[in-house]
Amino acid sequence: MCIKAVYPGSFDPITYGHIDIIERGLKLFDKVVVAILINPNKKPLFTVEERIAMIKKSISHLPQEKIEVSSFTGLLVDYVKKANAKAILRGIRAISDFEYEFQMALTNRKLLKEVDTVFMMPDERFSYLSANLVREVASFGGDISYFVPKHVEEKLKEKFKKGEKNV
Repeated sequence: MCIKAVYPGSFDPITYGHIDIIERGLKLFDKVVVAILINPNKKPLFTVEERIAMIKKSISHLPQEKIEVSSFTGLLVDYVKKANAKAILRGIRAISDFEYEFQMALTNRKLLKEVDTVFMMPDERFSYLSANLVREVASFGGDISYFVPKHVEEKLKEKFKKGEKNV
């Protein structure tokens, strides 16, 4: 039996914190689905296609048969059910994350009882890191090489060189 987890997020862009959660999630689950949430109320910096490409390149060192990268709209529980997953994988950085994630986990459990949420803390080197923070630092030309892989850093520099200041 293949135990699959869905790791949802915007991944705008993917960071070393995200990669850490994916790597460690693969130690717990047979397969991890990295699922980009398409939120019509938000305007991401990168397109879904750009984010999928950056994610795939960022995790190319991992066993590809154990990873799937896709996108979805609507309720996470509907996507989890469609993906035939048994768990939702979430990263938690701080107490503020926990309050929100706790609410979401309980709501998701109410909507889909047979799926559990598994919380993981990223490596302490990335415990403060968020995609929003990375975009903000990049928008001002700061060094983000400690936060994201080189190809993601280059994509961010391209975006901000073009004047796309959506932080």
